[in-house]
Amino acid sequence: MDIESIRRCCLAFSHATENVQWGYDLCFKIDGKLFAVTPLEPAPTKLSFKASPENFAELCERPGIIPAPYMARAQWVALQQLNAVPDSELRELLRESYRMVFARLPKKRQLDLQGSAPETQAKKKARPKPQAKKKTKSRPTVKKKAKSTSKPAKKAAKKKSAKAGRGR
Repeated sequence: MDIESIRRCCLAFSHATENVQWGYDLCFKIDGKLFAVTPLEPAPTKLSFKASPENFAELCERPGIIPAPYMARAQWVALQQLNAVPDSELRELLRESYRMVFARLPKKRQLDLQGSAPETQAKKKARPKPQAKKKTKSRPTVKKKAKSTSKPAKKAAKKKSAKAGRGR
């Protein structure tokens, strides 16, 4: 299996997207969450993906498969060669990775994704948002005139507050 066939396999999953991150890594995501990564330039690993706890232990015992650097604690494995796993098994492992990441999405988001086709989801984003209703005033407000105080009254109030502050 080569990078192009991995790409076709991953993008065949519903709502899967791809983007290049971290310089040269081609990342496959579902709703912004990674489920597979492959470098586009020469690197020590050729493909990384999430594995179930049982598959993680079993796969790491095989030659050419190691715990994925930086992601092993989340039970990701890395293939040092693309032929470390037969193509049909690799497709199933990628499908399992996609399913596990999808299952970790919030239930509401899972339902949203399951209920909408990729085309309708793009149309939803393109639609303008409805405007908020304008609040209507029930009665007009009347501004009150500010009380004007004379300068001597202001000075007396100021002295009174100063004396009150000293007694404490």
